[in-house]
Amino acid sequence: MKTCSLNDFMEEIKPWLDKDHIRGANLDDKGHFVLHFRDGMKNVYHIDDCNEAQIKNVLKDLKNKGIPVTE
Repeated sequence: MKTCSLNDFMEEIKPWLDKDHIRGANLDDKGHFVLHFRDGMKNVYHIDDCNEAQIKNVLKDLKNKGIPVTE
């Protein structure tokens, strides 16, 4: 698991923000942001400088980009 700020998280995933790379996204039971990649990899992030509403906005944005989101 990687701990980062929301801005750092968004910068890190920017090159992968499409359904060709990301198979899905969700929040786990501990509130960590989980990205599932098409190659079978999974990255878990603890975003430490924002609230749940901001994280849900990120999930909504991913969904709008065609990435499956489980809420």
